[in-house]
Amino acid sequence: MAPPLLYDLSRLDLSNIEVPLEEIRKVNPHRFEMEQLSGIIHIDRENITIVGVREVRMDEFWVRGHIPGRPLLPGVLMIESAAQLCSYAGRVLIPEMGFIGFARCEHGKFRGAVIPPSTLYVIAKMVDVSRRRIVADCQGVCNGTLVFECKITGMPV
Repeated sequence: MAPPLLYDLSRLDLSNIEVPLEEIRKVNPHRFEMEQLSGIIHIDRENITIVGVREVRMDEFWVRGHIPGRPLLPGVLMIESAAQLCSYAGRVLIPEMGFIGFARCEHGKFRGAVIPPSTLYVIAKMVDVSRRRIVADCQGVCNGTLVFECKITGMPV
């Protein structure tokens, strides 16, 4: 049985982008094929939770070769989307930390497929924030279904 969502997405206007890609680029250095976020929908500073969005397009670099005839967003890119969301959140919460790199992924589970074109909503809830690292529980939701979950650790690099 799937766990409950870390944040109730029905409470949000999922079409309202609070932080557009241009603003994410001011914080995260990822560019071109490695940009895995399209925007950030919500930042809940009280509960240290952030919700991002990734528009999954048919023209992306991996579509042609990742299951020809039936493209699926690779799980590693789902996890990378969550890592980039955590990096952004950590940098906003603790600006003096600098760029936060992906250090660890634990307890990863894939529960569904993300088939382009579609929208993947990524939720990250910080469970440990310090000057040395951030740790977040993360989930991905597509078409109302939990498609992945994991715990991500990031550290300054």
